Amino acid sequence: MVSSETANYPFVFVHGMFGWGSNEGINSHIPYWGATTGDLIAKMNKKGFESYAASVGPISGAWDQACELYAQLTATRVDYGAAHAKKHGHNRFGRAYYKPLLEGWSSERKIHLIGHSFGGNASRMLAHLLANGAPEEVKETGDETSPLFTGGHGDLVCSVTAICSPLNGTAAYEVVKKYHLIKPMRMAVYTYCRLLSKTVLNGKLIDFHLERINFTKAAYKYKHESFKNDLKKCEYTIDDIAYDMTDPGAKFLNTNIDIAPDTYYFSYPFNAVRKDPKTGKLKPKDTDFLFLALTSSSMLKNARNSHKDANLDYVENDGLVNVAYAKHPPDEPFKEYKVSEEPVPGIWHVMPTSIGDHGTAIGLFADEAKTVSFYLEMLGKLRALETAKRPQFALR
Repeated sequence: MVSSETANYPFVFVHGMFGWGSNEGINSHIPYWGATTGDLIAKMNKKGFESYAASVGPISGAWDQACELYAQLTATRVDYGAAHAKKHGHNRFGRAYYKPLLEGWSSERKIHLIGHSFGGNASRMLAHLLANGAPEEVKETGDETSPLFTGGHGDLVCSVTAICSPLNGTAAYEVVKKYHLIKPMRMAVYTYCRLLSKTVLNGKLIDFHLERINFTKAAYKYKHESFKNDLKKCEYTIDDIAYDMTDPGAKFLNTNIDIAPDTYYFSYPFNAVRKDPKTGKLKPKDTDFLFLALTSSSMLKNARNSHKDANLDYVENDGLVNVAYAKHPPDEPFKEYKVSEEPVPGIWHVMPTSIGDHGTAIGLFADEAKTVSFYLEMLGKLRALETAKRPQFALR
């Protein structure tokens, strides 16, 4: 066990859509955190910042990801909540964890949650549930309710940091919707997950965390037609990451996530768009990743056609998330971060917009020194938030 009297708070990094954590085989080939610049988690640990890379369902919604993250932190079985599972027609329980992601998580040894892309929303959801609970789950299961849903544990999280996060959805969804790609993309992803879940690669090279809908090797003990039935069930669902990033999905999330009053919140938007000096038009000039250059261009074109009076924050984007939506949820308090002012809990501190694309933020095709410096500065600011530790109980 780590002594909370001498240790600083640990940092828990939460990946985004289609991402992975340090326990998955793919991470040894290309780490999610650090990407082409090298393992960022290892570098932060060497610099004295105790850091961990969690792994959650890469296509799961914010609620399910928060439940998975909680189980990893507490070494328990994933409990998605009886009421939630009944509402969405999936299993209540997922896999069991027998070793916590980190030792000694308690109100004496809080955590800093750092989420990239949708990982920011998963982090927000975890902080919300710990602080406020879920009354519908308590009503459904009474004394058997997971501590995650009972509330009153907001003192377990010191800060939430969202990097390039779709805190109000993303305008990229409008582009996908315009070209009628939602259903085929959803089906392609679920088919891929279902097929690969049959192989030894599931859980070793990559991990989908889809036990709640029986996307595991064990599921093939059932009838052959279960494959077809499962895919049909997944044609449209409001319980996955795709829905959470739509306009109605983002509104639902923001309506049902409350800011934890004792937790610090920070957002780091990135922007790959600037004016072409020759034409004066906005273009994705600050990305070397062809895919994000194409998506950024599509978002720019759609914004010009659909929102001619939109402000620059809405038009500018990192290739996947527009700057305005990465700053703060629309219904939560915020302020522009100022070095001269002390951060306060219960409000979003919007950091200055960084230059680069959605991948630059995690070191993908980025400069190694700049990537390391960016995170060292971030973690240093977060560590400065840590105050005197009051003896309280540990939640396990």
